[in-house]
Amino acid sequence: MKKLALALAVALVLALAACEREKRDFEPPQGNATAPTQRNSTIQPGQAIGAAPPSAPAMPTTAYTVENNAFALSQGKRLYRWYNCAACHAPGGGGDWGPPLSDATWIYGAEPQNIFLSIAQGRPNGMPSFGSHIPEDQIWQLVAYVRSLSGQVRADAAPSRADAISANKPENRREKETPVIRLPNDGAHNK
Repeated sequence: MKKLALALAVALVLALAACEREKRDFEPPQGNATAPTQRNSTIQPGQAIGAAPPSAPAMPTTAYTVENNAFALSQGKRLYRWYNCAACHAPGGGGDWGPPLSDATWIYGAEPQNIFLSIAQGRPNGMPSFGSHIPEDQIWQLVAYVRSLSGQVRADAAPSRADAISANKPENRREKETPVIRLPNDGAHNK
């Protein structure tokens, strides 16, 4: 009888843990009016030459974590393709312009908040500021997907395959990289 009760308790705990993996958040948080607004790049996606950049949204003070959510990670993968992140970062391996996202080297930090700020505020030497162009919840989905490229998220939540042919391992089969921070001007990935 004790074994049955233990088995039921374990099954209940696993079922509750799995709930977060497939949860869809239909009203995600959007911005924080008290946080300071900042841009680290004047480059704006889709901006006409000479036009003033739109105002940046307020930055979040805490992370909206979606890394354990398979739906959010798959949305991040879709957004990575839709927003053409691969043009600079390749399909995760690093391109001609941006640093690779599938290795252990992180220029501005590997924590979700660091990646959020890189996407929202941009970075000097080429990373556009997408903060006024992409809703905050989509930035968090992109953050989770970018972290999955170097194995930083749970394998059972990471996307398992691409919709197109890919030479890379699927995100849920990648080994976790130990993040290494390097200075932005050491020239390793800048052209």
